Amino acid sequence: MKIFMKAVLGVAACSLAPSAMAEWPERPVRMVIGFAPGGASDIAFKMVQDVLAEKLGQPVVPDYKAGANGNIANNAVAAAAPDGYTALWANVGPLAVNTYLYKNVKTDPGDVFAPVTQLTDSPLIVVVPKNSPYKTMPDLIAGIRKEQEKLTFGSAGQGSSMHIAGTSLALALNAKLTHVPYKGSAPALQDLIAGRLTFMVDSRSTTAPFIENGSLRALAISSSKRAPDVPDIPTVAESGVPGFNVTTWQAVVMPKGTPQPIIDKFSKALREALQTPVVRERFARVYTPLVGSTPQEFGRFWASERAEAKALVEKAKLQIE
Repeated sequence: MKIFMKAVLGVAACSLAPSAMAEWPERPVRMVIGFAPGGASDIAFKMVQDVLAEKLGQPVVPDYKAGANGNIANNAVAAAAPDGYTALWANVGPLAVNTYLYKNVKTDPGDVFAPVTQLTDSPLIVVVPKNSPYKTMPDLIAGIRKEQEKLTFGSAGQGSSMHIAGTSLALALNAKLTHVPYKGSAPALQDLIAGRLTFMVDSRSTTAPFIENGSLRALAISSSKRAPDVPDIPTVAESGVPGFNVTTWQAVVMPKGTPQPIIDKFSKALREALQTPVVRERFARVYTPLVGSTPQEFGRFWASERAEAKALVEKAKLQIE
């Protein structure tokens, strides 16, 4: 009799599971963000938040857990129940670089998260102060080869996309440069404008106002192709570093074990939100190309990015306690 009852209950549970997933979400979804309010991740999330909530029929509420270049947020989401009500909005640092960069990292994203979608893929831009002796990217390349570690580049912190881009440039040129990490892009840009740094490889959204007012000079785009809206700015690759292609991206993941139907439904809602005219216009204003991939497509891209990050960190001998 007990065996019979267990069998009946098991069948009932199985029959209820698809229905429960079909009803998801029945309450607000928590979106953990590993950086402070007002930063690039938060800005991007808020440009999608209202439309995504409409698609899901439930609010999507930000939960900021800043610190350690996103590692704190990684740990929080890894420990969350895989019930579809917690997700992580993160970038290349927490999802691909940190595992290899930080000596005592607790969470390997590839082991504890399931891919949902890649949101963006943005080129960075090489900038110098307006009075810099380096007028073009070939000028800067020649200067790097000659001056080596006498030249400095700033970043928003250890492991940031700016740090990775500057390090990638140094490795490509077989040169040594002095990296100066800051707590965010804003203070680094102020020192660059003041001439206390040689150059930066930063996001287009943060550098655009200073390029427009003449405080900074744009030398090159970090991606393999020129940006359509600024076709006169060459790529680093065509300026003397063949094959150079560094971008920064953002994505959404969920705790591993989250039911695949929920992941697929969340991914579809995100992709549909990214395709709406209002969201596309918002991202265009901050020079950010949108992607919107399936979980499978993002999974393949993510694995490739992790492999590249591992190779870069090992080659550059980067390590943070």
